[in-house]
Amino acid sequence: MMIMTRYALLLLLAFASLQLLCFAADDDVVFYDSFEESFDGRWIVSDKDDYKGVWKHSKSEGHDDYGLLVSEMAKKYAIVKELDEAVNLKDGTTVLQFETRLQGGLECGGAYLKYLRPQDAGWKPKEFDNESPYSIMFGPDKCGATNKLHFILKHKNPKSGEYIEHHLKYPPSVPSDKLTHVYTAILKPDNEVSILIDGEEKKKASFLSAEDFEPPLIPSKTIPDPDDKKPEDWDERAKIPDPDAVKPEDWDEDAPMEIEDEEAVKPESWLDDEPEEIDDPEATKPEDWDDEEDGEWEAPKIENPQCEIAPGCGEWKRPMKRNPAYKGKWSPPLIDNPSYKGIWKPQEIPNPNYFELEKPDFDPIAAIGIEIWTMQDGILFDNILIAKNDKVAESYRETTWKPKFEVEKEKQKAEDEAADSARLAGFQEGF
Repeated sequence: MMIMTRYALLLLLAFASLQLLCFAADDDVVFYDSFEESFDGRWIVSDKDDYKGVWKHSKSEGHDDYGLLVSEMAKKYAIVKELDEAVNLKDGTTVLQFETRLQGGLECGGAYLKYLRPQDAGWKPKEFDNESPYSIMFGPDKCGATNKLHFILKHKNPKSGEYIEHHLKYPPSVPSDKLTHVYTAILKPDNEVSILIDGEEKKKASFLSAEDFEPPLIPSKTIPDPDDKKPEDWDERAKIPDPDAVKPEDWDEDAPMEIEDEEAVKPESWLDDEPEEIDDPEATKPEDWDDEEDGEWEAPKIENPQCEIAPGCGEWKRPMKRNPAYKGKWSPPLIDNPSYKGIWKPQEIPNPNYFELEKPDFDPIAAIGIEIWTMQDGILFDNILIAKNDKVAESYRETTWKPKFEVEKEKQKAEDEAADSARLAGFQEGF
């Protein structure tokens, strides 16, 4: 009763919080979708042939809160929502935030969002797919050795005009439980990005640092000279065989590694005449065995029980031991190479593709898309937010995510305790 009362209280708090979604800075909310209403007519499902996964408007398990559900296993999914107005990422702070719940866990699949460039970049909502040009990709991805919270910026190289994917180095891993989690990326005017999971900062990086993004947005000032060739007489060997070394006269290269132990004595109770295996005395010839077709029937072999109580059976042989005279193949010892010049590297020259950058040249965000291939169903997306103020995002976390998460966490704790009690009871019964 006490646990249920705590659940009821948390649910009441969650409901009350949702009723109080009156944020002081509504002007800072660029886009928000709680999915309390069906996505039909608001989000556009891709017509491309590869994307057969069915999206559903569904309640989160154990809540009255709705979300956008990945409903089938081993399918590709694609859906997009056009924004009323493109979001300029170059001025001020931009916050990208959304919730996901892996209701069936996540063994292999993605749960990330793509923030798409305007359609004049060459895409259409009904044809949304993995080739549709995006500005930012953000969210969980897990499969095999991959377990990370993606943050990828597609940035236009000002010299070549080519769009390059720049991946956040060493991104945080994602929670692997079945609870609702909220992911936040805060793009700041000082060229920093802050990555939060459940409101806790897990990673801070600079867009202009080569230590934080791969490849770096700003290329190196110098590059190895492609025309520089290693000289033929360049010696990279730090050590060489001693040319003056001579094999010792008593060095026997043919001596074996092991020899018979001449001091070994056969145990008195060794059974010389007993085979290690015998016919299974309990085996019988099958009634349908045909000697002409199947050949002469032979009983299967089993280990000789007499050998189990004796030191051994069959022919006794002296055991082997390491040969003290063994030295192996002789080779001269290594000495410092007097001609060693170090590991050769081509000389550095100015990088013709180098450019300076005071701020990233972000492309605007004109739509939000989910384009994933997952082996799991039950992935629920909810409370997708774009804001111009991180305090607004924090308020949404407190009112839309936290009460729900606390309910789920309490429920999971009670289930774990019940499972532990059941295991303990089973263990005690065994005694």
